[in-house]
This record gives sequence, structure tokens and C-alpha cells, in this order.
Amino acid sequence: MSLISTASERGVTTLTLDSPANRNALSARLVGELADALTACAKDPAVRAVVLSHTGGTFSAGADLKEPPNPYTFVALLRQIVELPKPVVARVAGRVRAGGIGLVGSCDIAAASADSDFAFTEVRIGVAPAVISLPLLPRLEPRAAARYYLGGERFDAAEAARIGLVTAVADDVDTALAPVLDGLRRASPGALDATKQLLTARVRETFDRDAEDLVQRSASLFASAEAREGMTAFLERRDPAWLL
Repeated sequence: MSLISTASERGVTTLTLDSPANRNALSARLVGELADALTACAKDPAVRAVVLSHTGGTFSAGADLKEPPNPYTFVALLRQIVELPKPVVARVAGRVRAGGIGLVGSCDIAAASADSDFAFTEVRIGVAPAVISLPLLPRLEPRAAARYYLGGERFDAAEAARIGLVTAVADDVDTALAPVLDGLRRASPGALDATKQLLTARVRETFDRDAEDLVQRSASLFASAEAREGMTAFLERRDPAWLL
């Protein structure tokens, strides 16, 4: 059974993360299937835009600690979203954690329901939000990034909009997205591609400059003793040894 479901309506293809049993955690399999689905969208002239959605109450819980993706593969997925020649829109109606925020940050437009919440939980398991910084740091308000990266605390959808993570917040996320998708349907394919290239120039430069360093840094952190303790504590549902 696929972990990505696909549906199309009037030129908009919705790719839904469909692994609710593990809160749409970013496993090697899910990352691979999402990359394949995006490739198909890029090649299909009938697709004007892509919506990235989810089943269940969690958009994505971040990396699957039991079956994590190769960091190079995950970087390639984030870059694929940024460089897709069609707009990618995140539809968030629930919780988003860690690597899942990297997916949202890679999208061109993101709408969230008012009851959604977010957290960079990496520091709490002994690692850092290294790879997801590629799309995020060029877009986030710097002081807010420092606070939420370092503290790992939860923040709500209104705060996510204030700091530049999401575009719009509404009680009904689909109502908020309706005029956005209508606008994308009215735009020519070539103009959308050209305009997206203008908008993502700084993010693409960051990938070119920093991707290899951040992959190596992430791999080093995940191999550390603190990460082993943090991930074990998480899986065992206990506090890590460093908690004061």
C-alpha cells in the first residue's frame, strides 16, 4: 500500500502523506514515494500546481527514527520541492514537527488551520535542525528561528505566519486555499515556472553553498552519544539523561 495518495482536480494534484500509523514520519520509503510522485507531477503538462497534504492530525512528525531516510535523499527531496517547475502548496491541518517543518518550508505557499502547531524538536533528542535549515533559514525571521531552534518549544499557527513559516492561517484551511489555487489555475505554466525561479533564487543558492556541509554535520550529530541517548529516551518514552 502506498504511503502517498494522489488526487487531481482542475490542474491541481494533491499529494497526501498517508502513513497515519506513525504520524506521517519521514521514513526512507515515504521520502522515496513522495519524490517519485513529485517527479511525475513535474513531467505531466496537465498539472498546474501541487498541494502537499496529510491524513490524520499530524502533517509529519519528522524523521522516522526506526527507518530514517538517507540524509542525501532527504536533501534531494527538499531541493526537488524548491526546484519543481510548478508551485507547491502546503496544506497543514494539525501538528508539524522537526523534518516535517522542512517540507512546509520548502513549499512556495503554505496554509495552516488555526489549531495547527509546530516545533523544532531536534535539540530535545540530541541533534540539530541542520538539513532543514537549507529552505528555512532564508525565509524565517532570524530572532524567531534562534528561539524555536534552540528551545524546541511549540508555537501556534499565528506565530508560524508571523515568522514567515506559513502564508495564511484560517479556521478552515481549504477555504483559505481556494483563492490561492484559483489564482494558480489562472496563471500560465511558463509564467509560474519563471516566477518561481525568481522567488526561490536565495534558497537555491543556499542549497548550492551549504548542502554538503549540513549533510555531514547532520550525520555527525546523529552518530553522537547524545543522539543515541536522546533517540533511545524518545522511543522508551522517558526523559533523556541530560534533563535538569
